Amino acid sequence: MRNVLLRPFADLGSAVLWIIHEIGALALFTGRLLQSMGPRSFCRTSLASQCVFVGVGSIPLVLLTALFTGGVLALQSYHGLGGGPLSNTQVGRLVSLSMLRELGPVLAGLMLASRVGAAMAAELGTMRVTEQIDALVTLATNPLRYLVVPRVLACLLMLPLLVVLANTLGILGGWFVAVNSLGIDGQSFMNAAYSAITTEDLLMGVVKAASFGFLVGLMATYHGFNAGNGAAGVGTATTRAVVYGAVAILVSDYFITAAFV
Repeated sequence: MRNVLLRPFADLGSAVLWIIHEIGALALFTGRLLQSMGPRSFCRTSLASQCVFVGVGSIPLVLLTALFTGGVLALQSYHGLGGGPLSNTQVGRLVSLSMLRELGPVLAGLMLASRVGAAMAAELGTMRVTEQIDALVTLATNPLRYLVVPRVLACLLMLPLLVVLANTLGILGGWFVAVNSLGIDGQSFMNAAYSAITTEDLLMGVVKAASFGFLVGLMATYHGFNAGNGAAGVGTATTRAVVYGAVAILVSDYFITAAFV
């Protein structure tokens, strides 16, 4: 009877200890990663190939998501404002600010986490369970510099560029819907969109994009690098990379927004 009563507290304690262990392990991994970064700490060819995989390979997915997101924003903004004269002058403003400050970086980051994060975690996890990472250590090669740094840097560098494309196509998607479905003058839409954009909006988008890119790369490489044994371990690492990457994006999004407001 006593064991039954104490079981919830034991489970709670185990969960707390697991969370503390994960936070500590992630912090140590991040510190080792930052120490491994440097102008001569990685192969430029590997970085270039990772940039192609992260950036060029993600363009269709990110742009398709941004295009329809801009269209939905235009529809929701127009009907949310009542569909009157105020809507005609404010839809462009709402679409541009929503894309630049929030939806562009967040959606591009989530798409990157689902596509690139899963692939990186699966690749590194497979290398871990097949002892390829241990072989690099045996050959006196730092696996963090050889495997992790190029991938994290590629996410950090490519996501801001993807966000610029996503913002542009999102605004164009909103313009297309506003002109062809809502009857709003195209020039008025673009003038409102352009006049609403400030330097702070652009800076916030860049900061969010760079931060989200680093977090996606960090979560993917951390979970893949520390994958458990067997195929189940690789699958678990891949799932955690995507889920934790998405959660990290949403949590950090709040704090970055709060810092700019």
